[in-house]
Amino acid sequence: MKALEFYAGPKAIAQLRAHGLRAQDIAVIPAAAGGPKGLILQALDQWLFGSWLPGAARKRSLIGASIGAWRMAAACHADPVAAFQRLGDFYCGQRYPHKPPPQLVSAMCRQLLTDFIGGHEAEILANPQFHLHLLTVRGRGLLGAPQRKATAAAGFARATLANLRSRQRLAAHLQRVVVGDARDPMAWMKTGFDAFDTHFAPLTAANLDSALLASATLPLIMQPVAGIPAAPPGAYWDGGLIDYHLAFPYSHLARESESDLVLYPHFAPKIVPGWLDKAMPWRHASSARQQNWYDNVLLVAPSPAFRHSLPRKKLPDRQDFHHYGLDHDRRILNWKQAIGEGQRLRDEFAAFVDKPDLSLLRPL
Repeated sequence: MKALEFYAGPKAIAQLRAHGLRAQDIAVIPAAAGGPKGLILQALDQWLFGSWLPGAARKRSLIGASIGAWRMAAACHADPVAAFQRLGDFYCGQRYPHKPPPQLVSAMCRQLLTDFIGGHEAEILANPQFHLHLLTVRGRGLLGAPQRKATAAAGFARATLANLRSRQRLAAHLQRVVVGDARDPMAWMKTGFDAFDTHFAPLTAANLDSALLASATLPLIMQPVAGIPAAPPGAYWDGGLIDYHLAFPYSHLARESESDLVLYPHFAPKIVPGWLDKAMPWRHASSARQQNWYDNVLLVAPSPAFRHSLPRKKLPDRQDFHHYGLDHDRRILNWKQAIGEGQRLRDEFAAFVDKPDLSLLRPL
C-alpha cells in the first residue's frame, strides 16, 4: 500500500525527468489551511526542514494560511524538528468545554501561540534561508469592525451568498493581507492575478504573534483580531477564507528562474481556492482557467488507502472536537496515533528523493 501520492505540472515533470528531485531547486513551499489535517505532515515537515532542505541552503519563500502559517513558522525555527513536535503537542492538547464562547477560544489559541513561539521570535524572523509569509484576511463592510457576533454573522452570511454567485464578488467583503518577510519581495505574487485587493505588510517582532493568530481566526468561533501592527486597521480573520489551499500563479516564478520548483506538501490531492469553495467542485483550482499556474508544482498528499488506515478512517479534522466531545483523552490519543502514522509519508518521500520513480507521478 502506497501512503503518498505525487502530482506534478508539466514543467515539474520535465525537471524531475532531467535532474531528479533536488533540494537546490525548491524555491517556494506553500502550506494550506485546514486545521488538524495539517498535523498529518509533521514527520515529513521535520525531515524536509530539519534535514533535506538545509543541505542545499538558498532563499526559499514559505507561505501559509491558518495551520499552514503555524507550520511554516515552525519551519523557520533554529531547531525545526523540535518546533514541529511542540506545535503538534500543543495543538493536540487543546481542551475546550462544551460550546466554548469565542473569547475563550481566542484566548486559548493566543496562549498556544505564546507557548509555541515565545522566545523564538528573533530566530524565526532572521532565518537565513526560510522567509516566512503569513496569509490573513481583513474584513470589509459589516466585517470591517464588527462589535457584536450578530453583526459578524450577518457579514459572513452576505459574504457566503456573494461567493456563491462568484468568487470575484467575495472581494467586496474580504481583503487579502500578506504579512511577510521584507527580505523577500515575492514579485511573482504581485501581478494582480485574481479579483482580490492584496496588501503586503512587513513581518516584524511586533506583529508576528498577532499575524499568526489572525491567520487562524475562525469566523464566529473566535473573536476577530482587532488590528495587526504595520498592517491596515480593521478586523482580521482566517487566511483560509480567501486562500484555503493557496491557489496562486506559481508558474510566474519562471520569470526569475526556469529551474525553480514549488514543493507543496498537502493533505489533499486537489487545490481548492477558498474555504467557502469546498462544496463547489467547479471552483477547484485544477480547472481550466488556472491550470497553467501549477506547471512548476510538485504536490504530495496522503493516498486514500493511507487515510483509510487512520483512526476513524480519515485525517484528523475540526469535526473531531464535536465527535469526541469532552472525551479529550481519546481524541488526543487518536490524533497522535495518526500523526505517528505520518512517518510513512516521510519515508516514501525520502525514498522518492533518493531514487525518483517517475511512474508514480500524476498530472496536476
